[in-house]
Amino acid sequence: MPEAERKLEPRDGLAVRYAEKMASDFRTVDQAFLGELREHFSDAEIAEIGLLIGQYMALGRMLVISGGHKYACEIYVPPGD
Repeated sequence: MPEAERKLEPRDGLAVRYAEKMASDFRTVDQAFLGELREHFSDAEIAEIGLLIGQYMALGRMLVISGGHKYACEIYVPPGD
């Protein structure tokens, strides 16, 4: 869903943007974006959110390579499945 159409609280929307950046191009999590995060989150919260994002990204990838996505997720279907 495009960011403009989301109806999220500012902190939640920022956490979603953080996850999108980490998933699509982690290099876009630059000092400017970290500054934006720090306006709403403590450094500990930023670290915790980052670790959770990484954990769920890794879990999703592990499910795909093991074939578990066929049973765990009804949304994602890789090409050729």
